[in-house]
Amino acid sequence: MRIVAAHALRESLRRRVFAVVLVLSIVFLALYAWGTAELFADVESWDDNEFGVEPDVLAGATVLGLATFAILFLGAVLATFLTLHAVRGDADRGLLQPLVVRPLGRTAYLGGRLLAAATVSAAYSVALFGACVVVTGVIGWWPDRVVEPALGLAGAAVVIAALALLGSVVLGTTANGIAVFMVFGAGLTAGLLGQIGESLNSDTLTDIGEIATWVLPFEALYQDGLAGLTADVTGTTSLVVNLGPFGGANEGGALLWPFAAAYVAATFAAAAGLFKRRDL
Repeated sequence: MRIVAAHALRESLRRRVFAVVLVLSIVFLALYAWGTAELFADVESWDDNEFGVEPDVLAGATVLGLATFAILFLGAVLATFLTLHAVRGDADRGLLQPLVVRPLGRTAYLGGRLLAAATVSAAYSVALFGACVVVTGVIGWWPDRVVEPALGLAGAAVVIAALALLGSVVLGTTANGIAVFMVFGAGLTAGLLGQIGESLNSDTLTDIGEIATWVLPFEALYQDGLAGLTADVTGTTSLVVNLGPFGGANEGGALLWPFAAAYVAATFAAAAGLFKRRDL
């Protein structure tokens, strides 16, 4: 399994995937730092506002929440492209047959591809989030929680990698990419519906959002992590922050992480089962 994971990483290096990711991440951080500095400069005059809103908290929570959303998307893109052609793509190019006959076997091959994609995308999400936290903190505001949001992003990346790996067993490269990103969009839409439902006191929208985010737990992990950014914020500032899609979110509860782990295991088992029945 580790051999396959190492091979997948070397292949990504050969294709300059990581070089492109590094350059674009640096550009993202530079733009984020610039925008955050401008935002904090703009809200400095709010210090004595009559509503009791803390401008640094509002600005910091909103911009870091937006960055968290962007990191979720970037981590999903990386996880997807690292597993996009793991089965159908490699099989069509004739690279898969010599590997899965012996000595590895099909399950070990899938496990190695998932290990590589999950590790890289999770580590990337955590590192980029940590950089954004430092930038935001140095400029003007430190979040209430750091570990929970970072772990939520990492967990979300692992879930998406598992879904993309499952898709690679039954779909071609292009179709798999489209399917994964449509599922990703559906999860984000479900989370937004849940937030709108809570704001409007609509039980139906809230229930739809909650059910959908558990069916696609990468969204629940993201929402749980996002809630940690302003976990200790109270008063009017908390109300204002929670009105925005990037400032407030729902905590997942104690069962979220065990459920997410079981979800990834079940997704991998489904992929392995389908792969065993597939003719190469």
